Amino acid sequence: MVSGIKFHLGDTMWIVYAIGSAFFAGITSILAKCGISKTDSDVATAIRTIVVLVFSWVMALITGTLSGITEISEKTLLFLVLSGIATGASWLCYFKALQNGNVNKVVPIDKSSTILTILLACIFFHEGLSLAKIGCVCMIGVGTMLMITRKEDVESNTSDKSWLMYAILSAVFASLTSILGKIGISGIDSNLGTAIRTSVVLVMAWLMVFVKNKQSEIKSIDHKELLFIILSGFATGASWLCFYRALQDGLASIVVPIDKLSILVTIIFSRVVFHEKLSKKALLGLILITVGTVTMTMI
Repeated sequence: MVSGIKFHLGDTMWIVYAIGSAFFAGITSILAKCGISKTDSDVATAIRTIVVLVFSWVMALITGTLSGITEISEKTLLFLVLSGIATGASWLCYFKALQNGNVNKVVPIDKSSTILTILLACIFFHEGLSLAKIGCVCMIGVGTMLMITRKEDVESNTSDKSWLMYAILSAVFASLTSILGKIGISGIDSNLGTAIRTSVVLVMAWLMVFVKNKQSEIKSIDHKELLFIILSGFATGASWLCFYRALQDGLASIVVPIDKLSILVTIIFSRVVFHEKLSKKALLGLILITVGTVTMTMI
């Protein structure tokens, strides 16, 4: 009886890891925003990328794919570098948007990159677009619009709308990351590809810091904010590790939808930490985005 219970618990641990992946992915934005209230977003991105880089190479080590680095073709390496540049641009824009805007608005726009990715996949990879996918795209699009058009934000954000531009650019670069990454990892393991791409992001992030002459700001970073920046990097890495472990032991058709529920974690914590409220219209938008995103992974 005892051994049977142990087997049952072990057999379902992958669900716990999948939930852990969604949780850590969801709190990444919250921790990052806590770390950039005074700290420049470019500097914060560069610092957290160091932590993420360590995790990405640990993933490659755990999966035993480091040996494949000598077999990477020039074409694959080129697209991995381009994908890394797109990732870096997306992260820089995303954290700038978080610094200037509300989490409840920035995150939905970032998640809408799914729409552009699908459209680009149809163009470049000739992937079919079924009625079900079109329905999901419409749900995500409508949900995003419902979440970012809120009357109660008129007073608080009339002076600075730059967050919207950065959030949109973040989504655009995120979709390009997926397309370029798909080409780049076609010949190598995805974990090794992620590690190489993150290395490019690190170089790009720090290059941005030095080009804008912001390196002097590193010394003046508030210790509390530095802690949150580092924790956001650890949260990203923890999410990756949990996601990989869940995929290793569980069903991808269930793991991926659970991971996509990270937006719910973000919204809940933004309410608790930043006291950002959702109107009924925004709540409906959140439901549409969640249902559309999860359904997309199950088609």
